[in-house]
Amino acid sequence: MSTHSNRAPYGGSRRKLVLAFDVGTTYSGISYSILDPGQVPEIKGVTRFPAHEQISGASKIPTVIYYNKDGDVCAAGAEAMREGIYEMAMDEEWIKSEWFKLHIRPKSGASEHVTANIPPLPLDKTVTRVLADFLDYLYKCAEAYIKDTHANGRDLWASVESDIDYVISHPNGWEGYQQSQIRDAVVLAGLIPDTDAGHSRISFVTEGEASLHFSIDNGLPPGAMQDGDGVVIVDGGGGTVDVSAYSKQMSQTSTTAAIFEEIAAPQCHFHGSVFVSIHARLYLDDYLKESDFYDDLDHVIRCFDKTTKLRFNNDQQPQYIKFGGTRDNDASCNIRFGQLKLAGSEVASFFEPSVKCIVDSVLDMIKNGHQKIKHVVLVGGFSASDWLFTKVDEALAPKGLNVIRPESHVNKAVSDGAISFYLDHFVTTRVSKVAYGSFCHIPFDPKDSEHVARQHTAFTSVSNAKRIGGYFQVVLPKNTQVSEEKEFKYAFWYQFDSKEALKNVKSEVWCYKGDNATPRWKDTDPGNYCKLCSVEMDLSHLPIVPKPKANGEAGEYWFLEYTYVLCFSAVELRAHITWKEGDEEKRSPANIVYDPNDI
Repeated sequence: MSTHSNRAPYGGSRRKLVLAFDVGTTYSGISYSILDPGQVPEIKGVTRFPAHEQISGASKIPTVIYYNKDGDVCAAGAEAMREGIYEMAMDEEWIKSEWFKLHIRPKSGASEHVTANIPPLPLDKTVTRVLADFLDYLYKCAEAYIKDTHANGRDLWASVESDIDYVISHPNGWEGYQQSQIRDAVVLAGLIPDTDAGHSRISFVTEGEASLHFSIDNGLPPGAMQDGDGVVIVDGGGGTVDVSAYSKQMSQTSTTAAIFEEIAAPQCHFHGSVFVSIHARLYLDDYLKESDFYDDLDHVIRCFDKTTKLRFNNDQQPQYIKFGGTRDNDASCNIRFGQLKLAGSEVASFFEPSVKCIVDSVLDMIKNGHQKIKHVVLVGGFSASDWLFTKVDEALAPKGLNVIRPESHVNKAVSDGAISFYLDHFVTTRVSKVAYGSFCHIPFDPKDSEHVARQHTAFTSVSNAKRIGGYFQVVLPKNTQVSEEKEFKYAFWYQFDSKEALKNVKSEVWCYKGDNATPRWKDTDPGNYCKLCSVEMDLSHLPIVPKPKANGEAGEYWFLEYTYVLCFSAVELRAHITWKEGDEEKRSPANIVYDPNDI
């Protein structure tokens, strides 16, 4: 439980409940806060789960669902760990779904190695359906816990259940399309209605930002809190390693709550703890090929996960995977009395890609950060690995970095931090991960060599002017610090033959994720441009009049000027359209439609 020293009493007029769901690749957690008018809110965690009551204090449960052959949920989370469930699942031919979160990920180059290594979704179900089933389970766990542990818990629940706010955390690399899939799952689970008011009850927060909030409440180094040193937060999870960098903005008064700014573009890498197991499986799959124990590979990896992986801290000593009994022996592959012996250096090699990824990411942030970085804080379940922590410290300490782990519950960081994000909102400035903009056409200039090289793409517009397309107009450059209030505006104009076309004007937002500092033309680095979303609007109500065509051409055309306004700073992208009626600026929200193949 945490109460931040500067947290203000809740100013609302009636009691409210906020639930944070951290659906991890391997484990999930739930935190919550009951907001009572006039009281300073506290952050609490669900630490007892149905079918898991005997293990009080367990803050995380496995992200696992079993379905029967008809597609009905048979067991989830803590229930999936009950004694005898594994055997029952085998007998009843239940289908197990795990690591399903990774199916939501952006399908870009950085995650290509994931596809071959994650279990497929069960029974032709969509990832949204599986996530909805799991969210429904988490909701029921929260309900049972609050009813059971709070004074007058049933009355308390009844007073808040119709208007719960939800905070859902997700990896740093996920954008609008991933958020829209999660939102669809929350609706499908029946937690909110599919309306604007219902959607407004969900907040998204990146795992990096949630981890920062947790760290502020639970042991960020004092120096980082006082003198504005930069701090890198490494959230080592089951599927992803999320790396973010922040610094405290110097406050004018000592009583003001901490305000942090993001000082480097956040990163997300598919090198979480499940990839250590994947490397172990690839090695053992080959190592046990000729052995009688090859058919036990799944069981051997499960045993590696539960013991060897967690305890490993020395690459000079042999490591053992205990998977069988005293009669299980095979000298040809070092199996004696049910234990498989591996060289410590071999086990270290399973961790090596993750260690290298974290070290490289931190060094990259130091190189590109907007401020000096001195501290590295490791949180998340994977950071509990002493080997991972030691190797990261060995690589970074000689460079003058202070590498630490908060003592309390590193694996609860994200769900507690998500509630703190909702209550405290420490981060007000973020950094753009890519360049955002839009493709447009510009007047053809015969004196410009780049135009001449592309003159085969030139065309005559409806106004009878020669123009050239494929030009990328940057609205927000990469690695730019953006305060939450800052709006990015770009003026567009639109020529068309018929006023009817105004009913559905579509403007696309694209991003460039390559290394070119000043991207201009789509054809120079086409593989690194991708469409983020379309902004759709109905502009048929705008007061416009037709214009005569250029260069003496007969006829008229319609011409419209409008500005689209993008806010990138919040964890979610927002868009508006503005236009002039006389001297007055009018504004309306625009509908954002995400492209499934976004970054």
